[in-house]
Amino acid sequence: MDTISVKILSEKLNLQECYDFVEDPSCGGIAVFVGTVRNATKNKEVTQLDFSTYKPMAIKEMKKIANIALTKFSVKKIAIHHAEGLLTIGDIPVIITVSSPHRGAAFEACQYAIDTLKETVPIWKKEYFSDGEVWVNAHP
Repeated sequence: MDTISVKILSEKLNLQECYDFVEDPSCGGIAVFVGTVRNATKNKEVTQLDFSTYKPMAIKEMKKIANIALTKFSVKKIAIHHAEGLLTIGDIPVIITVSSPHRGAAFEACQYAIDTLKETVPIWKKEYFSDGEVWVNAHP
């Protein structure tokens, strides 16, 4: 039985796919995090985001996060999917779903996964504004 689904996709992420993957009759809780592209940051209007990845390392790091979440929080299944390429306002760059027999572990694992992903996975974000653009973190 697969307990981890990790993907980096250039096509639209599928929330239902992530939910369906973690659904399990032994689990009483499913926590879901969906990151969306917002229209403003630091008092500037955002027009789009561009996500670049070092895919082999990013996949490896995302699997590491998922495996740690499974053991540290005693969760049953986890899906971590991230988009790459250009995204516009309202698009979804990241989905994390986690199932567990109890809700607390699912919430904790989900928060751990998104926080750790943002800190350690080689995915870079460029924000575009009406008057320019900026890399949000170190770029490739």
